[in-house]
Order: sequence, then structure tokens, then C-alpha cells
Amino acid sequence: MGKSIIDKIWEKHIVHKEEGKPDLMYIDLHLVHEVTSPQAFSGLRMKNRKVRRPDKTFATVDHNIPTDNRYDIKDAVALNQMTTLEKNCVEFGIELAGIDSPNQGIVHVIGPELGLTQPGMTIVCGDSHTSTHGAFGSIAFGIGTSEVEHVMATQTIWREKPKTLKLEINGELRKGVTAKDVILYIIASYGIDFGTGHVIEYCGETIRKMTMEERMTICNMSIEGGARAGLVSPDETTFTYMKGRKHIPEGENFLSAIEEWKQLASDYDAVYDKVISIDANDIAPMVSWGTNPAMTAKINDRIPTFKKCKTEIEKRSLERALEYMGLQEGQKIEEIKIQHVFIGSCTNSRIEDLRQAAHIARGRNVHPNVRALVVPGSQQVKKQAETEGLDTIFKQAGFEWRDSGCSMCLSMNNDIVPSGEHCASTSNRNFEGRQGSGARTHLVSPLMAAAAAINGRFVNVSELI
Repeated sequence: MGKSIIDKIWEKHIVHKEEGKPDLMYIDLHLVHEVTSPQAFSGLRMKNRKVRRPDKTFATVDHNIPTDNRYDIKDAVALNQMTTLEKNCVEFGIELAGIDSPNQGIVHVIGPELGLTQPGMTIVCGDSHTSTHGAFGSIAFGIGTSEVEHVMATQTIWREKPKTLKLEINGELRKGVTAKDVILYIIASYGIDFGTGHVIEYCGETIRKMTMEERMTICNMSIEGGARAGLVSPDETTFTYMKGRKHIPEGENFLSAIEEWKQLASDYDAVYDKVISIDANDIAPMVSWGTNPAMTAKINDRIPTFKKCKTEIEKRSLERALEYMGLQEGQKIEEIKIQHVFIGSCTNSRIEDLRQAAHIARGRNVHPNVRALVVPGSQQVKKQAETEGLDTIFKQAGFEWRDSGCSMCLSMNNDIVPSGEHCASTSNRNFEGRQGSGARTHLVSPLMAAAAAINGRFVNVSELI
């Protein structure tokens, strides 16, 4: 019986195995940011421990950093967390992409960008969207603060082996449909718990045709489907993206690494615990209307009605979501007006995302009732976008052009959506209060977000392309 890529990576990284207990797993890369690391470093200091492998640990500041003026940090907690990380990295010998670094950015953007993320790795970070790195054929997952300390001290972590889920997508995506629409469609169709206890392997011709940045978007939101992680087997698209990046092997070493990485691909007779098949042609531009990512509909559809609820629990859930979001049952998605647009986050802030949004923004103007932000995922992305003139397109259209950081994805910095107002967001979560107390978040693709910024409401971006 063949093995999946998930089985192959997992078995290779077992340090200690005992019947009926979690496996002790070796970790290849530990990514650190300013919010979930202070207590971990303090724990090491109190126990007189060192970071076991500082060479396999990499840090950046992203969650708290202001994106309008990164040196004007008014929040005392944010300032303390950022300066504390700087001091900790110096003390423990960890490389830091700090506030002045040209490599600074969102941790899940700069990992692949710098070539830190590589196929076959186990990767952890104190952030739930670490699954993004799975796009390269790695098992990557978020961990808690106590686990951050454990990995720092031992370069290992205890984990039960997950189940495997094969999610195959075949067919051509329709005009205006992006990777973000694909993952929103999956969660809307199968719910926020369909992947619980599993690592998802995304495969099929639709995935194979995607760029690495598109694959990262898919893997990023595996967590919103309840999965422990998501990944894609590496292929020529992966290797082409990786070549020449800072931490990637060069010359013959790179060619040798490719041959090794190719062996990770799932065997033709690999057995999975669960299999899901999707026709790409069924997917349309998507918009979330509720308070979890499964509460999402196609742009031409309507919000569900109470009559369609199968259980009393579903009815109460719909009722609460509509009350929080200020919407009506059966309302057309295209009738939803928005006051804010956020293009950014670890889901959609890479150069391809910005190019898509700029394509819609070019020659148009942001609606007078809308405030629209474009936040690159890293300083490198920002530099490239400015070289291509994308910043000029955005600014001429009335968008705010920012520095890199997590920004309006979560209410942990200056960029907050006011209570009761609606935001078209390219981020990954639309929970109550995610973008600010009382904020109403709608998850969309960069194309859909830019179109909403221009029109002041949701429109079918397929008709604008």
C-alpha cells in the first residue's frame, strides 16, 4: 500500500514513538513573531535554558506594527512586545527581520519569500495560519505559547498523527474566480469542521495549474475548515518559485534537493481517510455574509432564509449572524453596501494579489462612502509593487497605500473597522469583533474587494474584467 506525502513527512520526523501516545516530532523551522513569543522567552530564561537551534528559528514583527507610520507606535503594549522581541532575539541569537529590515513582513509571507519554507519540512509558528507554508509540500501548523517555548528548548513537539484528507479539484475556473473563491467555496460547501483532525492534501488539475501564491491562499485557510494543516505536493511550479531565493540551496545542491523533494509526492495507490472531489466550474466569486467562513454565498445568490434552516440550531445561528451583521434573510449579496475595504493579510497580500486588485482599480475611483486600504504582505512585496507602478494606480484611484504588516486583518493595531460598519476584506476570518468591536467583515478575493471599493457594494467582478 502506497503512502501519501503526509505519511512520508510525518514518519521521517518522528523522534520518539510509543503506542497509545502522541509522537515526538522534530521541527525543521520555527517562525516567531512579537505577540506569542514573550512568555516563551521568559520561560526559557526562568529555567536557564537556551534556544536549542537558533539557526532553525526566524523572527519578525508583523501583528502590531503600524502600517501608516511604522515608527509612530502609540500603543504601549504593542511597543513593548516589539522591543521585547528585539532584545530576546539578540540575547538568544535568533535572526530577526525587524522594523528596519528590508525583509520585514507578515511571517507567512516572508517565510516562502526568503526561501526559509521548503518541501518536506515540519514548520511551526505561534499563529494559526502557519498552514500557508504547506503550499510547498510541508506539514506546517500553528502552536500555542507553551508549545513555542517547548520547540525553542528542544526543537521538537508532541503531536498525535493526524488523519489524511484528499481534496481533489478538477476543471477550469471561470472568469473572475480566484484561489480565494475556491477555498471560500469549499468551506461554504462542507462547513467549518469538515477537516477536523485531518491534514488536507489539495490536488487535481485545478491546483496544479495554480501559481505558488494561489496555492498559499488555499492552504492558508485550511484552518477555517477545521483542518490541522493543508498542503500541496511540490512540482516544477514549486521549484521554479524557489530557485534563487536567499535560503535555497544553489547549483548542484539545488538540483539534488529537487530530486529528493520529488520523492515526497503521494504514491498512486496512497490510501486516505477521507476523499472529496470538486468540479472547478461550480465555483463563482464568493462573499461571506455571516460570522464564520461557512456563511458564504456566490455573488449572484442571496442570504439564506429561515425556511431553509433544517434545525433549530441552524435557525438560531442564522438569526444571530443576521443581527450582528445588520442584514436580512433572503437579501441579495449584491445589495450589501460596504464602508471599508482591506486588501492585505497573510491570505492575500502578495504581489499577484496586488496586481489583481490594481487591474480593477486602474482608471477608476474609490466610492466616496468607502475607505480602502492596500497593505503589502512584506517590504519586498511593497518594493516590487512600487517598481511596477501598482502603488500609483491605487493612490490615483483613492486607495491608501501602506507599509507591510497584518494591519486590518485583526484588531491588534491602528487599523480598525468602526462598530456597525461593513468591510470587504481579503483576510481569512469574519468572526464577531475580528476587525474591531462590532465590525462587520465580509471575506472576498482581491478582485472582489477592489470592485466593492469602486462601487460601494458587492458586484460580480466577472462583469468588470
